[in-house]
Amino acid sequence: MTIAAPYTETALSSDDFKAAFRQHPAGVAVITADAGRGPVMLTATSVASVSADPALLMFSLSANSSSTPTIRRAETVVVHLLGAGQLSLAQLGATSGIDRFADTSLWDRLPSGDVYFPGARAWIRGRVLTSMDAGGSAIVLVEAIEASAQEGADDQVPLVYYNRTWHELGDHSQIG
Repeated sequence: MTIAAPYTETALSSDDFKAAFRQHPAGVAVITADAGRGPVMLTATSVASVSADPALLMFSLSANSSSTPTIRRAETVVVHLLGAGQLSLAQLGATSGIDRFADTSLWDRLPSGDVYFPGARAWIRGRVLTSMDAGGSAIVLVEAIEASAQEGADDQVPLVYYNRTWHELGDHSQIG
């Protein structure tokens, strides 16, 4: 009888993993939440649609983000899907150590009390269903309960993040 050797392949290094994902373009979103102690905001490239019926989406958060504890405590969040015209909003959410809500002309509150940026290409307000730890991050599952898109949003150029740089998609990037 032959006994197989134990499986000994090691996990991919975080540097190699990050290098691979730098080659994967992702849409850019800003997520806001307020769990009762003031609003928080962060920029995310991990937003994904999970299901259309029921309307579910997910995103991940770094455990190192100062916004993560508030978002994980919040009952609701607003996910803003950005176009290239909202690059400054993406940069605002990606900059640490600043008051992201200092310019009160950029944001408002929905009738629900949720903070949102009316200038976003589109936004989705949702109820946080669950979150789970995943390595040095958290994965958040959200049930969409309200959405709005700017008039002409379909004609706006999408904003993507690729290889540590912001990019816009347009006619020049269409294939075949």
